[in-house]
Amino acid sequence: MANKNHRRDNYFRRAPAGLGKSFWICLVLTVVTAAVFYQVCSYEFLNFDDSIYVSQNANVQSGITLESVKWAFTTDYACFWHPLTWLSHMLDWQLFGSDPGGHHLSSLIIHIANTLLLFIVLKQMTGAVWPSAFAAALFALHPLHVESVAWVSERKDVLSTFFWILTMWAYVRFVHRPKVLGYLLVNVFFALGLMAKPMLVTLPFVFLLLDFWPLDRISLKGGKGGSGYSLSYLLVEKIPLFVMVLASCIIAFIAQKKGGAIQSEEGYILPVRFANASISYLQYISKMFWPVRLAMFYPHPGRDVSFLLAIISAVVLLGVTVVILRFGKNRRYLVTGWFWYLGTLVPVIGIIQVGAHAMADRYSYITLTGLFIIIAWGADELFGKLSGRKAVLWAGAIVILSSLAIRSYFQQQYWKDTITLCEHALEVTENNYMAHSGMTPVLVEQGRVDEAIWHNTEAVRIKPDYVVALNGLGAVLYQAGRVDEAVSYYKKAVEADPEMPYAYANLGIALAGQGKFAEAVEYYRVAAEMLGTPEIHKDFGDALTKLGKFEEAVAEYRKALSVRPDDPDVLNELGIALYHLKKLDEAVAHFNRALSIDPDHIAAKKNLTVVLEKYKLENAEDVK
Repeated sequence: MANKNHRRDNYFRRAPAGLGKSFWICLVLTVVTAAVFYQVCSYEFLNFDDSIYVSQNANVQSGITLESVKWAFTTDYACFWHPLTWLSHMLDWQLFGSDPGGHHLSSLIIHIANTLLLFIVLKQMTGAVWPSAFAAALFALHPLHVESVAWVSERKDVLSTFFWILTMWAYVRFVHRPKVLGYLLVNVFFALGLMAKPMLVTLPFVFLLLDFWPLDRISLKGGKGGSGYSLSYLLVEKIPLFVMVLASCIIAFIAQKKGGAIQSEEGYILPVRFANASISYLQYISKMFWPVRLAMFYPHPGRDVSFLLAIISAVVLLGVTVVILRFGKNRRYLVTGWFWYLGTLVPVIGIIQVGAHAMADRYSYITLTGLFIIIAWGADELFGKLSGRKAVLWAGAIVILSSLAIRSYFQQQYWKDTITLCEHALEVTENNYMAHSGMTPVLVEQGRVDEAIWHNTEAVRIKPDYVVALNGLGAVLYQAGRVDEAVSYYKKAVEADPEMPYAYANLGIALAGQGKFAEAVEYYRVAAEMLGTPEIHKDFGDALTKLGKFEEAVAEYRKALSVRPDDPDVLNELGIALYHLKKLDEAVAHFNRALSIDPDHIAAKKNLTVVLEKYKLENAEDVK
């Protein structure tokens, strides 16, 4: 921890501007960012993860309650442990319900807050107002950041970045006024950020870069010298942060592994992963300068990756690093910015392959900040030596930011609904099996079953073991009445991924539709254990009833009712099973309960009549 004797004369590199100028900059950043992104508030939930995170998540839809908070802090659902992200979605549902516009609005507000915080922190660290404002504007308006703002499921991205920058603010404050309370505040904000998304695991290393520039706390000669502290001292200072990093990495790895997000060695051997990582580092930079052909999913090339391109990319990266280290002694912002970019991408660059993508626009949300710093301070230094520099700087900044704003405005329109998003991805990428299969539910809902069959067939052709497409193709074939084909694809889905509960459930439904109840029961059993939804328990109970296994059927119906106690269909089916077990009193009670909920429930009325007739016959026999 820094002591009170630390020199503060280097804290501000230039005299800080007045409050008025900063206020107007913040106001302009807010208005412009809102104007560019406001249209997201009219967009829909997407078929990609939004159902998992919000639109079909019963825990989120219960709002903030004692039970839902407990769930948020104990679940690894969706392959993440991020309780604050869950709580933010719960609060949105409590405020806006099923209206996606409100959820989008929250993400936009957080993005604007991130922009303002970034400007404030950069200005506090450097005292340079206009470079700080330009870097923040690049962050606010860059098209690569559209995905994080326009996709409700990426709330974890904008929220974790909010705590990232807030932690930076607390750290700068602590450096300027080294007190225990300030140090605790750094740790608290950091912990909150990790609970939004584990992306913050690289932040302590970024702090070391900030210690080098612009905070000027580090002595390169070793030991405490006139220019700052030794590296070992600064590392010890951050031990609590590193402990939290280690814990977060372990939790994240377990959650991702358990959820099947971490890909196996097959198709993603280490050389392939390193090659893709090398290429992706340059692709992010390329898309930063020329943000075109952006997509919601970039398929991983697997063993088809170009090792020649990977070697060229690695040589370029190494060359840039050498140049930056060469000139970084007098231009320290180059070192901080470049290694910020390289380092913050490490968790998501694909060395540990999570998911099946080669890269993702959302991963640039915080990482490009390092390059924005280089651009902003580099432009200030380069053009600062020219006569009439203000005119050059202003003209260049306006052209660049206007271009980015226009590009972002149109890029986000691809995110308005699932069909538009997927069709655009198919236009700008090749062999995008995820885009093909991702449209399935919406196409089916719109009655475009033949198109859904074609797209899923294409997805399976591109990637024969893609379980989502196999399951989706089975579903649309079943809906089209091609049950035998549906069963075939469901079985392929189960073989491709034995941990896919919906494939088991759908296979059970299809087999039951063929009258193969004994076989259906085996798949229902697995689905019920893995998924545990009331629908699965009911379907499982129905199949057991068909086989005359009424005791087991009763148990499944009761499990369904434990989640959904007022479902008249389940109450009716439970009544039937109890009737066959000769538990007439209980059967009558459940039929009556079903009718109290739905007085027009025809099946329950008929079944109640049958049971009452049974009563009459038994009573008549007793009288005789």
